[in-house]
Amino acid sequence: MSDMTATLVATPVDLNLTTEKMEKVAFILKTTAHPTRIAIVQLLAATDSLSVTDISEKLNVEQSLLSHHLSGMKLKGILSSHREGKNIFYALKMREVIDVIQCLAGCTFL
Repeated sequence: MSDMTATLVATPVDLNLTTEKMEKVAFILKTTAHPTRIAIVQLLAATDSLSVTDISEKLNVEQSLLSHHLSGMKLKGILSSHREGKNIFYALKMREVIDVIQCLAGCTFL
């Protein structure tokens, strides 16, 4: 192996991730991989719950599009919801999502 090739070979980094952790992180990343979904998590991380109307107004996103994101995240277990009269309120169910997003936010390349 030449000196040039030796410098291009990456040394494996042990992140101490079990298969279970890798699957959970991959699930969280896939489920939240959209700016609107990340913004939803950020809003809900700071409060107990918010109505669809409140989230729509704070993010300046149409309720129909927002409802699509919210229902998908609820279906995957990231969010929970409850109804009060005509309003549906959403809350962050899987709190680990905050940790993953905070880790990514701390990356030096961002």
